[in-house]
Amino acid sequence: MSLARLGPVGQEIPVLWHDGVPLDLRPITTDIDAHFFAADGIASARRAAAKGELSVAAGWQSLRVGAPLAQPGKIVCVGLNYHDHAAETGAAVPAEPVVFMKDPSTIVGPFDDILIPRGSEKTDWEVELGVVVGSTARYLRSPDEALGHVAGYVVSHDVSEREFQLERGGQWDKGKSCETFNPLGPIIVPAADVPDPQSLALRLWVNGQLRQNGSTAQQIFSVAHVIWYLSQFMVLRPGDLINTGTPAGVALGLPDHPYLRTGDEVELEIEGLGRARQRMVAA
Repeated sequence: MSLARLGPVGQEIPVLWHDGVPLDLRPITTDIDAHFFAADGIASARRAAAKGELSVAAGWQSLRVGAPLAQPGKIVCVGLNYHDHAAETGAAVPAEPVVFMKDPSTIVGPFDDILIPRGSEKTDWEVELGVVVGSTARYLRSPDEALGHVAGYVVSHDVSEREFQLERGGQWDKGKSCETFNPLGPIIVPAADVPDPQSLALRLWVNGQLRQNGSTAQQIFSVAHVIWYLSQFMVLRPGDLINTGTPAGVALGLPDHPYLRTGDEVELEIEGLGRARQRMVAA
């Protein structure tokens, strides 16, 4: 079982992938969003599917695949969270998670184009495990409580403009929040169907060349630790998205710095969470 949204931009319908077909979720929800997760929508969707109360989404074969999460309240990101990525960038292993925010409107579909910003020379790729928050988390007592607040997991592409991020005033958000800089999906897999978020393979290709090949087992701070840590500084709410960092192999860390250019194509996948593809176009 997994969740998705199908249809034109701004007109996506929520669906539940069940037995190889997408079931229309509109009898139980208007969208896959904060309200859906706050109301324990995943459990409701499972029950409705089991009872045969949902019909196959009409004409689904011809529908665009949208981001599986409607615009969240916030996107919280963790930088330098893989040992090999910290090493390739020359950064010290952080003692605490490096946290920054990303504009929620950067989310686009998993097969939508990515706009290279005007004046950009250093647009970079980053495959990341995205965590969708399912219930409010504030001041959690320990990481042991954290995974109980996860609704599901998703492939997230944390696109970055390195000059904007690192050379234009020391504020990471500028290099992370450009238009279309967070393709998401194709699906959200419920947390109950992901036995161990610390054993997922992540891969990314640029123009067919494998650039990133890692595992969440290499994370410096586990998913549970990140959620617990963030809850000490902010309230995590249903439908929020957490990007948990990227493994080695980004353009910034490669000797020739092969940053993305118009016409390039990026493919990325996470074990059990699906595969996405985006083409670079000029803004």
